[in-house]
Amino acid sequence: MSFSRVVLAGARLVLPGEVLVAGRIVVEGDRIAAVASGAAEPGDLDLTGHTVVPGFVDLHVHGGGGASYTSGIAEEALHAARTHLEHGTTTTVASTVTGEIDDLARQAAVLSELAEDGILAGIHFEGPFISPGRCGAHRPDLLRDPDPALVRTLLDAARGHARMLTLAPELPGGLHSIRMLTDLGVIAAIGHTDSDYPTTQEAIDAGATVATHLFNAMPAIAHRAPGPIIALLEDERVTVELINDGVHLHPSVLDLAHRTAGPSRVALITDAMAAAAMGDGRYPLGPLHVHVTNGIAMLPDGSSIAGSTLTLDTAFKRSVTVNGLTLHQTVEALSTTPARLLGLADSIGTLETGKLADLAVLDSTTHDLVAVMRRGHWITGAEHFAVVRTGW
Repeated sequence: MSFSRVVLAGARLVLPGEVLVAGRIVVEGDRIAAVASGAAEPGDLDLTGHTVVPGFVDLHVHGGGGASYTSGIAEEALHAARTHLEHGTTTTVASTVTGEIDDLARQAAVLSELAEDGILAGIHFEGPFISPGRCGAHRPDLLRDPDPALVRTLLDAARGHARMLTLAPELPGGLHSIRMLTDLGVIAAIGHTDSDYPTTQEAIDAGATVATHLFNAMPAIAHRAPGPIIALLEDERVTVELINDGVHLHPSVLDLAHRTAGPSRVALITDAMAAAAMGDGRYPLGPLHVHVTNGIAMLPDGSSIAGSTLTLDTAFKRSVTVNGLTLHQTVEALSTTPARLLGLADSIGTLETGKLADLAVLDSTTHDLVAVMRRGHWITGAEHFAVVRTGW
């Protein structure tokens, strides 16, 4: 269902700097044409009892709906993107998993075509340039040191659509690769690392600006060896990814990170694999197979969590109801901050005139997702809203 012009009225609108108790959003084509307060008028869609927020932006996701971005099959990638879109993620950066360089290059070629078609916002390479001691759900035998030439091979395969690459800066070539990535306009992310505090600081000075799923797959904080976590949290140049699924982080740890970094430096991600929005069972994650039980993805031997089954609508609800974040703080972490990090703040991430009409509509009481609009087209949920009639 789509319209050349539609007015959404009566909803609570979470805008930059304010929340309108009852507002109106005018959508024309694929853009927001106006945002204002005011009562619903005849011809408007009545969204009373709902909250409208910007569509979610996921920097780090491997798949969903039973499909994986690492399959190298365009149809699977499309299905994964559609699954998360139906859960409010209107902008997706597809993440790979450690594999052979040639296999990763082939995956990147497929994903880059989807980026060219506007389905994806780019590619995130997670591995193979990570620490063997912190590899988690990545095959140890496929890991590589971050030789800048190998890193460049993957970037070239992405044909200008590489947005981010995660590496362990303590490995040979790590700092050199960070500098190269920075020079090329690709986000250098620190993750799956055994880096110590000073090496992490050096990596940030070299240009690293993201902490890949902070706390997970890196040394814990010790009072005499603060490690990478403290260095990443304290530096204002770094955006920290957090997985709010109740499995990867205790709520108090997420709260601590949010207070320390501040809302403008937190990006909530899913790190979801193929089992997102699916039931328990056996699923692929790159060259590995993962067992999902009670919604928790683990390697078969139980040695590591293997991504998540999270969708960002659930992360939104948990952030408000479990962590007690305000609507503004939650929107910033799910939309505004990741959009700014990707260099897309001019078109997405906030509800403002002139931006793309990427919207998530939530129940104002339960914070459950009700409907999704992407670029002015209803993806799901439009049937919930009636047109305001004259004389009623």
